[in-house]
Amino acid sequence: MQLDASPAALIVGPDEHTAFLVAFMLQREGFAVTSFPEGASAVDYIAREVPADVVITDIVMPFVNGVELIKRIRADERWGRVPVIVLSAHSSDKGVIRALNLGANDYITKPFNARVLLARINRHMHAASGERS
Repeated sequence: MQLDASPAALIVGPDEHTAFLVAFMLQREGFAVTSFPEGASAVDYIAREVPADVVITDIVMPFVNGVELIKRIRADERWGRVPVIVLSAHSSDKGVIRALNLGANDYITKPFNARVLLARINRHMHAASGERS
């Protein structure tokens, strides 16, 4: 978790338009945002950086997909408790269940309501901070 007052978000893999929209929304709410277009760069980032307060990831990405990213986050001692929210156009029950069973905290399908996404981010961050208390 970040030591300063600003919460941090890691955004991984949504299409460029969605990533921009989510980053803009979070920055407007005071988040420091780091974004990667694919999972391999995010895996490298996770290995060397202080954990973010929330991760927002797509499922379908080149190199390292969202399922693999969730597995790696949950296996990492430092990042393992960070809330992970999947934001994806893929809405099959099987895919949603798989992501949740692997440790995603939430699964939101596109198109999405930005205010609902923000409310879910805040809810999961609040719950995660309560677990650490």
